[in-house]
Amino acid sequence: MPSEHVDQLLPSIEHPASPDGPRRPGLLIFDVNETLSDMSPMAKRFEDVGAAAHLSTTWFAGLLRDGFALTAAEASDSFAHIAAESLRVSLHGPPLNRAPSEAVSYIMDGFAGLPVHGDVPDGIRALSGLGIRLVTLSNGSASVAEALFDRAGIRGHFERLLTVEDAGRWKPAPGAYAYALEAWVNRTGGPYPEYSRPLTSGRRP
Repeated sequence: MPSEHVDQLLPSIEHPASPDGPRRPGLLIFDVNETLSDMSPMAKRFEDVGAAAHLSTTWFAGLLRDGFALTAAEASDSFAHIAAESLRVSLHGPPLNRAPSEAVSYIMDGFAGLPVHGDVPDGIRALSGLGIRLVTLSNGSASVAEALFDRAGIRGHFERLLTVEDAGRWKPAPGAYAYALEAWVNRTGGPYPEYSRPLTSGRRP
């Protein structure tokens, strides 16, 4: 292969794949719920209201399913509302030690005290130390992510905390990622290059 052709294939720092090995990314966009946050304490919340601990995992999987289903139907709702409604259904049947509405509120309040996974703080600091820019895109609210990172002492390593609530579509809809690109790439308010304009739409051209 001619050397000039090889040179043409070498990507920039923003494109890790290259013929001569992996390149360091310039930007990483993280999911938050379960990826960075440790959801395991939620099981204790279920036990506290008289429900089985294992309902925690089936409830969370169900609320993600419902969020994805709404996205597939070109609809949307907030993570908190879907979570609470899914929780109300999950708690129907088991004998609880308090009113169902109080049980839902108690479990939902657990999000406010979740920790990050044990390896997250060192990992985030290491990535930041390499000069990699860090952003989050969560199906949940940005305020929950902010409080989570404040408790872990890593908030300052993230440039932006984005939420699909501002996109009107849950991940993995293209519109959610288009929103993230618009919010981060155009964070200075400058003009877009022509080749990026299709990415501002939730639909593929």
